[in-house]
Amino acid sequence: MSAQDVGASKPRVAARARPGRWFAILCEAFALGLLLLVALAGTGHAAEAEETAAGGLIMRAKGGDQVVEAVRLGTDIDMTVSGLTVRGRVTQAFRNDTGHWVEAVYVYPLPQDGAVDTLKMVVGKKVIVGEIKKRAEAQEIYEAAKAQGRKAALVEQNRPNMFTNAVANLAPGETVLVQIEYQAPIAVSAGEYSLRMPLVVAPRYASPGAAPTPESRAAIIDPKAAGAINPVTVTVRLRAGFPLGAVASASHAVDVRDDKGGKVVTLAKGQAPADRDFVLTWKPVPLAAPSVALFREKVAGAHYVLAQVTPPIAARGGPPPARDIVFVIDNSGSMGGESMRQAKAGLLYGLSNLKSGDRFNVVRFDDTLTVLFEGAVAADAANLARARRFVSGLEATGGTEMVPAMAAALRDEGGDQGRVRQVVFMTDGAISNEQGLFDAITAGRGRSKVFMVGIGSAPNSYLMSRAAELGRGTFTHIGSTDGVEEAMRALFDKLESPVATNLVARFEGTASDAAPAVLPDLYRGEPVTLAARVDDLDGVLTVSGVIDGRPWQTRIRLRDAEAGKGISKLWARRKITDAEVARTLAQITEDEADARVLKLGLDHGLVTSQTSLVAVDKSPARPADAPLLRSDLPLNLPAGWDFDALFNRKAETGAADAPADPEQQIAQLDLPQTATDAPMLILTGLGLMALALALGGGGWALGRRRSVA
Repeated sequence: MSAQDVGASKPRVAARARPGRWFAILCEAFALGLLLLVALAGTGHAAEAEETAAGGLIMRAKGGDQVVEAVRLGTDIDMTVSGLTVRGRVTQAFRNDTGHWVEAVYVYPLPQDGAVDTLKMVVGKKVIVGEIKKRAEAQEIYEAAKAQGRKAALVEQNRPNMFTNAVANLAPGETVLVQIEYQAPIAVSAGEYSLRMPLVVAPRYASPGAAPTPESRAAIIDPKAAGAINPVTVTVRLRAGFPLGAVASASHAVDVRDDKGGKVVTLAKGQAPADRDFVLTWKPVPLAAPSVALFREKVAGAHYVLAQVTPPIAARGGPPPARDIVFVIDNSGSMGGESMRQAKAGLLYGLSNLKSGDRFNVVRFDDTLTVLFEGAVAADAANLARARRFVSGLEATGGTEMVPAMAAALRDEGGDQGRVRQVVFMTDGAISNEQGLFDAITAGRGRSKVFMVGIGSAPNSYLMSRAAELGRGTFTHIGSTDGVEEAMRALFDKLESPVATNLVARFEGTASDAAPAVLPDLYRGEPVTLAARVDDLDGVLTVSGVIDGRPWQTRIRLRDAEAGKGISKLWARRKITDAEVARTLAQITEDEADARVLKLGLDHGLVTSQTSLVAVDKSPARPADAPLLRSDLPLNLPAGWDFDALFNRKAETGAADAPADPEQQIAQLDLPQTATDAPMLILTGLGLMALALALGGGGWALGRRRSVA
């Protein structure tokens, strides 16, 4: 295979126009102009637009005659770290600033490995506690309460890291607090502990013809035009279980103060816009890091344990093994701005760290695909120079067709089986079809190991983590250009140094049900982490494996475990992940996976793909004759994203990812009836669209759809 563009036209390296597609570009410009006209609601509604504060979203309910401004939202996040777990409480304030009864709908993210188990709704002095129900049953309860004029809240999982919160029957001028709680594990790598709290739902690309997603109604605010919205406050109560050294955040300016038994961390400015993930890291003082950490909890008569074991790191006895490395870089429209700079810097750093004897290739993708070399080539001066020129010329544009790029990177054309084969995949993960990528990795991984590099302020950590798990690699995040070198250096240490392989955990002296079902290979600085339900604490946990070709084993008495909280929730969340992975690997059927997830969700009171939390106030609030209008709350664009590139404001650079289905957006709104030339522009645009479709180019312009998650 020569340097080529697989399944599409020429490689997209620099900005260029495509023959025969000017009609499509013009049509798309008209379509976006139409959406802009709708958003501004014409000159006849100028006064209404001026009265709207920055960040507000004006909507006209279908069939109604009233303009509805989006409900204002504030969020407070309080997290308590206890050893290896964090208990999070997210309190959202929904205030109805309109003169109408409304239903507020908000899409928000949570940690992908978090277990959501609590919902409370505060109305005045009343606190209504939610119950976990089967998803369909919870929806029925919520819809019935909404129709009866009662206040109700519904929390549903759209994806493991993305949820929708709906609150019905907010009275004019009323504020309702909705509180959600979750349990999540703490991440550890190279002796550094960390937590990540996603604060913004990034736009995601959906392939042409894909079904609309539940989150596709959300609007994205252009920060240059409207500023930042959705203020958030964050407090972390840090009880690490050992003397603390450095405590820092690479994402936000924070204040750190001493507190009894640990530290308290808050945002330096009190609050910040929800436009990037909050990341906090901490390290123990030298020699204080435990090599073994074990916690226990008893719930409903059952014992649960959470273990974290860090294998010893031995000095490498010889040179690293010869490797074939395939670098994949996402240059789609969502990578515009800071994300593209980070990705290019990361890939260039990776090229500079290739060693004599290594071979490599480079793949770039948007909605087209380019493989730079016919196959893996030697990391010599000429090949590296060509690769650097190629990477330096990339620009962000087009859709995000990730599956073909992964398939191309995994294609192993009978290479030397004695060499290590690794794929370094750099992306923000902004796609709606995660399952398609998981299936591609499962089908094509062979002997390859997949290392996901998440780019930007709000990467899709669920996709990254699951893809790395299926690909038997790791997930690395690059949140800023300043952090590229440090993150890539740590990644290359891992690429060269698998520390522990063939890991097995056994419980002796007690029956057990452990998760994850299969322990991964570990890389430098990574611990073994597993949760288990055991009959009693009289047993012993044995973890064994191979380190640098030599057998290694450690034994831990369960009676030595420290008391902990929320361990049963983390075990259930990991068992749910195991069921979803088994579904992807075709080890169990769809029905079997759903049944397992449903039982775990109901038994442990968790929000899952099969269960939801619903809370209902028993007394009616909205008068029977008062209409109920829906208000979808807008979202910030993740920090560092280029709004113009993302939403096709720069047609001359090519086709950026388009907003979610323009026809669907228009259908939700009434067009303004004002003395403007909007009808003529609309008719002209529709005529040009039809002409472009007849010439074969319109599918390009309107085929890209983006959903939000």
